[in-house]
Amino acid sequence: MVVAGGFGVGKTTTVGSISEITPLTTEASITSVSAGVDDLAHTPRKTTTTVAMDFGCITIDPTLKLYLFGTPGQDRFKFMWDDLVQGALGALVIVDTRRLDDCYVAVDYFEAKGIPFAIGINTFEGVVTHTLDEVRWALDVDARVPLFAFDARERGSVRDALLTVLKVALARTTA
Repeated sequence: MVVAGGFGVGKTTTVGSISEITPLTTEASITSVSAGVDDLAHTPRKTTTTVAMDFGCITIDPTLKLYLFGTPGQDRFKFMWDDLVQGALGALVIVDTRRLDDCYVAVDYFEAKGIPFAIGINTFEGVVTHTLDEVRWALDVDARVPLFAFDARERGSVRDALLTVLKVALARTTA
């Protein structure tokens, strides 16, 4: 399963919250070189960023494991997405309602690839700044695409988000 979205939306946190192994991350320090490229206005305490992928794992039962691949969020790393989605069951697209413009690329990508996905609005500081209907309208996604609020820091919330993606993927295979 792929965990995708724009820069700083909570992909690494999502993978880390649920993975039963210590997640493999490719975090690099944010330096002055990215000034003017990576917008830190809504994430002023962010000091690192994913430059390749995050990887985690969940054991569903003794014979079945779910592998999680977190994408990098910056446009300059989008070339990696095609490799990360190979064989994916589906995707969780994470949205930060403070920066909806950063979310269009991920939504468009999974729609174009025909990969089942759900949209999770990460509740930064416990707040969602727009209603679910407003977000659905702004992202212009079909009513059949699940859209919900979740907290990337909370294991149970991430579990529920991933289960939603699995349900979408399962429905696609039985349709």
